[in-house]
Amino acid sequence: MSDNKFDPGHLETLDRDLGRLNAAETAMGYVARPMVAPGIALVFIVLAGLLAAMMMGGTTSGVVIAIAAVFGAYMALNIGANDVANNMGPAVGANALSMGGAILIAVVFESAGALIAGGDVVSTVAKGIVDPEAAGSPQVFIWAMMAALLSAALWVNLATWIGAPVSTTHSVVGGVMGAGIASAGFAAVNWPTMAAIAASWVISPALGGLIAAGFLWFIKERIIYQDDKIAAARRWVPVLVGIMAGAFTTYLALKGIKKLIKIDFGTALLIGAVVGLIAWQILRPVIRRQSEGLENRNKSLKTLFGIPLVVSAAFLSFAHGANDVANAVGPLAAIVHASQAGGLDAAISIPFWVMLIGAFGISFGLFLFGPKLIRLVGSQITKLNPMRAFCVALSAAITVIVASWLGLPVSSTHIAVGGIFGVGLFREWYAERRIIQARVDIPEVPAPAKGERQRRKLVRRSHLLTIAAAWVITVPAAAILSAMLFFLIQFIVG
Repeated sequence: MSDNKFDPGHLETLDRDLGRLNAAETAMGYVARPMVAPGIALVFIVLAGLLAAMMMGGTTSGVVIAIAAVFGAYMALNIGANDVANNMGPAVGANALSMGGAILIAVVFESAGALIAGGDVVSTVAKGIVDPEAAGSPQVFIWAMMAALLSAALWVNLATWIGAPVSTTHSVVGGVMGAGIASAGFAAVNWPTMAAIAASWVISPALGGLIAAGFLWFIKERIIYQDDKIAAARRWVPVLVGIMAGAFTTYLALKGIKKLIKIDFGTALLIGAVVGLIAWQILRPVIRRQSEGLENRNKSLKTLFGIPLVVSAAFLSFAHGANDVANAVGPLAAIVHASQAGGLDAAISIPFWVMLIGAFGISFGLFLFGPKLIRLVGSQITKLNPMRAFCVALSAAITVIVASWLGLPVSSTHIAVGGIFGVGLFREWYAERRIIQARVDIPEVPAPAKGERQRRKLVRRSHLLTIAAAWVITVPAAAILSAMLFFLIQFIVG
């Protein structure tokens, strides 16, 4: 009879056991959560290797190409995690896009750019930096390309981990250079090309920053600090959006659709001018209707720049996908070509399955690991609003056009981040200038104390130093790592 009696002690024991189980499950959740993204990335990398092995069938080079595809998939993931933040960061930081919306737009347009118009710069990656004939044999060239691809991926992964947006283009260039030197000596490197790339470390961010600051000055002088802000916006916002439309049309004509049709610089500029004029005419009544009923304040102006900013981010993603996918699949395409043809005499083409690895890898990398760098670029360097972010996006397109006209190799990463720093530093200078002007007009206004002036700094100097240091050491770091990997591969296979 006593066995059937209700015992409260059993409930207490059960509660304690359930509490322990709940605590264990919670702890496991915290442990497992950081492993979800790397787990999905690992599955993608393995699938890329299996796809390559399946596409190559039973060829003797199938294993080598499968390993190269694994390295290419790993690089594509890192491009998505690091490089794409430069396109989406300003729009997210200005609250024109949510993080989810930015990732969705970037995934769609990065993939479209990679698959529709990608692969234009593969020959530069494969042949323009190091002479393939200097390697002596296709096999040595293949080992060099594999070392370059893996070293670039490892370097970009490290940069993402420490929170530094670096140029994936320069990472690949450094990797190819280091492997080329290790395999064939310093004479194999095209040093004039490397000198031009080194010059772009300074030219890209400086030009991007100056152009972004120039547009922000124009917006402040012609719109923000006018008595009737709405009337000024009706006049100038269509002009600015028309310039943006023309710039991106020229940008895409020059950089994004070479695979589909060849367009010279003058023709691209003419097409961009026509599209810009059409956009200006279309947007004049649109902006007028959109501005009706808005209060005469800065907050109202932000709504007029929101949609153009989102469109500019989408265009930047398309152009980035078209150009930078070659950083992931360029060496892989060179390896496939060298394995099948026994050399690099003919022009290199990218098989569609290779482009798929690059496009999906960039998308997965952005989705799984991109938010960290998007937040850094968008809000942790300097505070952005739609007007400032619009200036950064417009600067990126115009800087690439100017660089193409001058024949200078530039980095989209350096341009975008340089534009953000340019906007922030200009705001510091402009605020200081207005304080000085106010003291001239009203002498009684006291000068701000040194500590107060320091607190008014609008750009985080720690990020400036970290990013600049990462930019400077990207090529030599990737080169040294690539040379070490090349010797390691030779030791393993030799």
